[in-house]
Amino acid sequence: MNNIYCKDEEKTEKLGHLLGTLLSDGDVLCLSGDLGAGKTCLAKAVATALGVSPSDVNSPTFSLMNIYKGSKLEIKHFDLYRLNSAEELEDIGFGEYVGNNGVTLIEWGELFQEELPQEYLLVKIVKEETGRRIFLEAYGSHYKELCEKVWTLVNAGN
Repeated sequence: MNNIYCKDEEKTEKLGHLLGTLLSDGDVLCLSGDLGAGKTCLAKAVATALGVSPSDVNSPTFSLMNIYKGSKLEIKHFDLYRLNSAEELEDIGFGEYVGNNGVTLIEWGELFQEELPQEYLLVKIVKEETGRRIFLEAYGSHYKELCEKVWTLVNAGN
């Protein structure tokens, strides 16, 4: 599993924007990391790359899901931190939204690993003393190709 070091919030946003430019209809990203690691920062950058105003994007911690209408794709942004069971996921229609039209961003998806689709991109954010290390782990061939594109562009200085 390759990783990318982001020394500050600006670099994290740049990576999120890059990811957003590479996403396509039906893509699912699972954003993992401790509280304050930068999941929402990355989600905001992805949404911005898809044509959502940055001021419209916020953490759906209390609403559980926000939907943003981007100029390119719709974004469904989940935060599963406050949920306690798979039944609660069913109650909010999680399975009906994930992987369908648009892009799905799931914060704290690792809490419900068995409910995630078979194929998705895990974006694990680990806070370090002077920045963040972001690990990309592909589940499925489409996401392996996506990771390869990200590595190529990051290594080219983008």
